[in-house]
Amino acid sequence: TYGDWSSDVCSSDLAITVPAEHAETLVERFAARAGEVAKAPGFEAFELLRPTDDRGVFYVYTRWQSAADFDAWVQSEAFAHGHREARNGPPIAMTSELLAFDVAQEERA
Repeated sequence: TYGDWSSDVCSSDLAITVPAEHAETLVERFAARAGEVAKAPGFEAFELLRPTDDRGVFYVYTRWQSAADFDAWVQSEAFAHGHREARNGPPIAMTSELLAFDVAQEERA
């Protein structure tokens, strides 16, 4: 598993550091992704967050009904296929780091 989640709802965030000259390429690659994650059991949301400062760190946010759903997605053939497709072309990220969170509090409109 990717964390020791204690709540029913969890989020997974991937921090990707990209040089400014490759920022649009990253956005284009995500726009062209296979989209299989939306079909995964327990999947609730996806967002690609673009930095508004000069650090160049994008965040890939996904929200899941449970840690088990996220773990099942990461172990799936659809995940492997989507990430193989994303590797077409030269690498553009300098670093990436997977972060996992329990939802400790939530408020919605």
